[in-house]
Amino acid sequence: MKHRLFLMVFISCFMTVIFVVSALAEIGQIKLLEGDVFIVRNNTKSQAKTGDLLQQYDVVQTGTKGSVGITFIDSSRFSAGPNTRIELKQFRFNPTTHDGEFTTDMKGGTLAVISGQIAKRSPDAMKIKTPTTIVGLRGTKIAVKVNE
Repeated sequence: MKHRLFLMVFISCFMTVIFVVSALAEIGQIKLLEGDVFIVRNNTKSQAKTGDLLQQYDVVQTGTKGSVGITFIDSSRFSAGPNTRIELKQFRFNPTTHDGEFTTDMKGGTLAVISGQIAKRSPDAMKIKTPTTIVGLRGTKIAVKVNE
């Protein structure tokens, strides 16, 4: 009986660790950048570099002459122009089944998006939220501009 209880507690703890690690795993990579581009992670702002890996909850900001190209692990691609702020709010992707969810908050600037496997698998699973609207991507290409 004690052995079974110990096993259940151990499995529960293991699953919690797996969930936390997967939530903090790399979800994308900066492929191109020009000018000032920053990553804000855990309230720490740092200058971005080509090749930097992005995590769920990161914020990517571009300066007045900055632009950035990002490729995500589901093959979605973002291209952000000057004065853009995007928050990678939610990202979950299973590379085997292509199930997942992808939600980005955009506070300002311009963003071109080519959706990847998440939107192709589940048309309502990828969203870009702006201060005035929510855009759902259904396996498409879009461009969004948010005036501050």
